[in-house]
Amino acid sequence: MKIAVFPGSFDPFTIGHKNIVERALKLFDKVIIAIGVNSNKKPLFPTAKRISVIKKYFSEGENVEVESYEGLTVDFCKKKNATFIVRGIRNGNDFLFEQEIAQVNADLAPEIETVFLATAPELSYISSSVVRELYLNGGDYKRFLP
Repeated sequence: MKIAVFPGSFDPFTIGHKNIVERALKLFDKVIIAIGVNSNKKPLFPTAKRISVIKKYFSEGENVEVESYEGLTVDFCKKKNATFIVRGIRNGNDFLFEQEIAQVNADLAPEIETVFLATAPELSYISSSVVRELYLNGGDYKRFLP
């Protein structure tokens, strides 16, 4: 079984994230949306709320799991028997950042492969940071959420 982990803070989970998961499901038997918990960051939404909201976006038989984790993503992958990490790439800056992380992960766990999926062009300008700013400042953020 091909299991992929899609890690992130997902604060909030956007239509861009959902698009990456839907496309990853065409490549993998199961996708685990893994919400990384970082004690140094103060998220806008609590982890439990993010998990419950994301679960609502996927139906029962879609082979999607949602859970949180602490520590290294490769350690979480090993725990879940996942041999792939999925990352969405919006632009060149994302690629450079994600490439660095993928190389470190490959050094730590060569059996886990990172797969980059280019964001759909019409969604490439959407980020959780922008959606959070819209939310905090009374802007129309809902159209960027699934």
